[in-house]
Amino acid sequence: MDIITDYQQKSDFAQNEADKYKQLANNYSLYRLGVFGLFILAVCIAVSLDQIVIVAISLILLIFWFSWLIKKQNKYETLKNYFIDLKKVTDNEIDSIKSCANMYDNGAMFNNDAHYYTSDIDIYGNYSLFKLINRSATFPGMVKLAAWLHKPATKEVILLRQQAVAEIAGKNDWKLDIQAHLLFSLKQQKEQIKNLLAYLKIPVKINGEKWLIVYCTLAPFILLATVITGVFYTKAFYFLPVLGLFNYRQSSSRSDIVDKTDLIAGRIGATLKHFVQAFKSIENEKWESVYLSGVSSQIKNINGDAISFRISQLSTLINKLNSRLNLVVDIIMNVLFVWNIRQIIAIEKWKLNNQESLETAFDVLAEFEAVISLASLHINYPEWTFPQIVDGAGYTLSGKNLAHPLINAGKRVANDYELNDTFKIDIITGSNMAGKSTFLRTIGINTVLALCGAPVCASEMQVSVITIITYMRIKDSLNESTSTFKAELDRLQMLLKAVETENKVFFLIDEMLRGTNSVDKYLGSKAVIEQLIKKKGVGMVATHDLQIAELEQSHPDYVRNFYFDIQIVNGEMLFDYKIKDGECKTFNASLLLKQIGIDVEA
Repeated sequence: MDIITDYQQKSDFAQNEADKYKQLANNYSLYRLGVFGLFILAVCIAVSLDQIVIVAISLILLIFWFSWLIKKQNKYETLKNYFIDLKKVTDNEIDSIKSCANMYDNGAMFNNDAHYYTSDIDIYGNYSLFKLINRSATFPGMVKLAAWLHKPATKEVILLRQQAVAEIAGKNDWKLDIQAHLLFSLKQQKEQIKNLLAYLKIPVKINGEKWLIVYCTLAPFILLATVITGVFYTKAFYFLPVLGLFNYRQSSSRSDIVDKTDLIAGRIGATLKHFVQAFKSIENEKWESVYLSGVSSQIKNINGDAISFRISQLSTLINKLNSRLNLVVDIIMNVLFVWNIRQIIAIEKWKLNNQESLETAFDVLAEFEAVISLASLHINYPEWTFPQIVDGAGYTLSGKNLAHPLINAGKRVANDYELNDTFKIDIITGSNMAGKSTFLRTIGINTVLALCGAPVCASEMQVSVITIITYMRIKDSLNESTSTFKAELDRLQMLLKAVETENKVFFLIDEMLRGTNSVDKYLGSKAVIEQLIKKKGVGMVATHDLQIAELEQSHPDYVRNFYFDIQIVNGEMLFDYKIKDGECKTFNASLLLKQIGIDVEA
C-alpha cells in the first residue's frame, strides 16, 4: 500500500501541473488574439492619420511579439502534454499492482508454440509475464525484453542486470520521467525506428550536387549584395526577380527528391524531439552500476557531442524542411534561399556523419527500456527477492515461499522447493485442480525471471543457469494435419534431443501422452522417464497415474515423489495447494463427476 500511496501522490501532482500549464497555454492563445487586435487598431489609426509608418512599425512589432507568444504557448503545451503522459504512466503502475493491467504491449507477437517454454508458462499474451513487466514503448525495446525472456543469460550478465535493475528501482522518479517522454511511441508504427535507421543508410543523390552545395552557401550573400548594390545603383534591383526565379527553379526542378525525403523523414521531426528528451535523461543521470554506466557511455560524447544534441540537430533540419508545407512560406523561402535544397544537403551531411552513432543510440535506449521493465517488479513488489545464481556440476533450483507472479497476492499460495547441486527427476501426483500444473508453471516462470536478471516472486531462491523445456499445452493442428498424439511425440523428440545437446536442461512435463490409451500412456511415460534418467535429465513430471510414482522404488537415488492432495469435509473439497513429500492417496475425479450429475459407482 505504501508504493500505491506514493504513486497516487505523484499522479495527483502530475494532474495539477497539467492543469496549470493548460491554463497558461490557453492564456497565451488569448494574448495572441489580443496582439492581433492591437495590430488592427494600429492600422485603423494609421489610416485615419494617413501615417503608413505606423503600419510598418506595427507589423514589425506584431511579428516579433506574435513569435514570442507562439514560442511561450508551445512551451506550455509541451509541458502540459508531458505531465499528462507522466500521470498516465504513474496511473498505469497503480493499475498493474491492483489488477495486473498494463497499457503497454502484451508481447503476443512474440509467442511461438515451438519454443522451449514460452507458450506453456504464459510468457507472452493477454495474461502473461510480458504483460506484467513490459514498460517498453518502442518496438526495439520490446524486442530486447523478449530476447531476455527467450533464453537464459550467462551468470555474469545476470548479476550485472540485477545491479542495474536495483539501481533504476532506486530512481523511480527518473524511471517515470523517461517513460513519460517515450510514451508517445505507443501510438507510433512499430517500424518507425527501423525505417528511420534504414533511411539514414540510403544516400539521396541530387543532380549537380557539388555546385549546388557551393551555390546554396553563397545564395543569401548574393541576395544581400544585390540589395545593397540596388541602394546605390537602382537598376541592380531589376536583377532581383531573375535571381529569385533562378533560385526557385533550382528547388522546383528537384521536387521529386524533396518529396522523397519528406515522405520518409518529414513526419519524424516532432517524434525526434521526444527521443531527444529521453536521451537527455540517460545522459544527465549519474550511473553507478557497471551495466548501466557501460551502456550509457555509448551515447555520451560520441565524437565530442552527446547523442541528444545530434538528434536535436536532425529534428531541427527536418522541421525546417517541413516549412514547405505552407505554400506561401515555401515560395518565399525558396525564392530567397533555395530553402528545400539547402535543407536536403544539410540532412544528407548529417546522415553521413551520424548514421552509425544513431543506430547504437537506439540500441542503448532499447537496453534501458528492458532494464526499466524488470525494475518495475522490484519497485512495485519490494517483497520479491533477487535470486542467487549458483555454480556446480549438478542442478540447483531451490526456493522458499515460491509463488506464481500472475496470481493475485491475496490468493496465491507459496511453496518451498529444494534441489541442491544434484540430478533428480521429481514425480508429482495429485488430485484434479489440486495445484500440480500451477506449481510447475510457478517453477518455470520464476526461473525465467531469475535467469534474465529480474527479482522473483519468492522470499529466497537459488538457481543454476539452466534451460527450461516444457511439455504442457500440447495441441493438435488442423493446418498441419497433426493429431494431439503426433504433437506430443514431436515435443518429446525435441526434449530428448535437447537433453543431449543443450547445457543443463530442466524439463517440466504435465501429464505425458494424453493422446493415447491408458495402457500405452503408462508404458510410454515410464519408458520416456527411464530414458531421461539414462541421459541424466533433470526436471519434474506431473501425472495422475500412480504407477509412475513407483519409479522411485526402482530408481531411489534419482526419482523423488511429491504430491498435492485435498481434504474432503462434509462432502466438500478443500484445497491447500501445498506440495508434500510422497505419493498422493486422495483423488477427487469421482466426486467432481458426481457434482455434475454423474454417479461413477452406479
